[in-house]
Amino acid sequence: MGKHRGLKILRREAYGFESRPRHLMSADFDALLREAADAGDEGEWEHAHQLLVAGLDTFPEHPAFLCALGVAARHLGAEGAAYEYFRRFVAQEPEDAALLAAAGSGLAALDDPDAERVLRLAAISAPDSPPARIAYGSYLAREGMTEGALRELEAARLLGGEQAVEARWELALAFLSARRPAEALPLLEEAGGDAWIDKIRALALLEAGEATEAAELLHSLSEADPDDVELQLLATLACAAEGWDDAAWGAFARAELAAVEEDRPLLLEVEERIEAGSGQAGEMLADELGPWFLREWLVEAR
Repeated sequence: MGKHRGLKILRREAYGFESRPRHLMSADFDALLREAADAGDEGEWEHAHQLLVAGLDTFPEHPAFLCALGVAARHLGAEGAAYEYFRRFVAQEPEDAALLAAAGSGLAALDDPDAERVLRLAAISAPDSPPARIAYGSYLAREGMTEGALRELEAARLLGGEQAVEARWELALAFLSARRPAEALPLLEEAGGDAWIDKIRALALLEAGEATEAAELLHSLSEADPDDVELQLLATLACAAEGWDDAAWGAFARAELAAVEEDRPLLLEVEERIEAGSGQAGEMLADELGPWFLREWLVEAR
């Protein structure tokens, strides 16, 4: 959810850009950034990057332009170039909170220690800006500074607006990272309906001790997405732990069909556990596979 934040901020928060057809693009500064933001919103990061690089000679040190270039380069996997653009942005000592939030998030993803200062400045200078508060709160959550993270993300949620959904999502992730699943669950339920969110919600239910509800959700999700091996194995163990043998073996059969060679050792271990009985299956799910996949999925979610 957070990956497309940067160029959207440039358009919506910093300049109030609105979408406009590509054939109306002009060479002026605002139109160039707007066109790049539109391309980014559509996932056309190569096109966005090309547009921005073409304007680099004209706007070599403009903070908004450097920030946009950093965001686009990062989406293309050009981390070295992205880092250079973000550092050049910071060197301009910009004051715009939305741009600081976008660049600070980029620096955080690239493990720059200056990210915290940039994101804190964004949040302090614009306390009424949901993107700035979300960016800082998400950073604090990733760094394990839970109370500060919750304070920033709750403030962003209460501000409402277009970012309220994102604020709830990030707040849920912060609670999960802090091993407080019971507080994350209402937020995940509000954001439910998306399979990716529901996968995380299922493991949050498991962490909160709601094993039967977790098994019901995992079983439903596994039937809807038979090619997701991880999901099938989680459903296998969850259903086996509840004594739903037919559902457990059905999920395991789907896992076998979708598996690749590197999945085989884990499949064999899961098979041994379900053959050993519900207690063994539940133990593997609660103590090993569930927590491991939740940690992995929380990293992916950010």
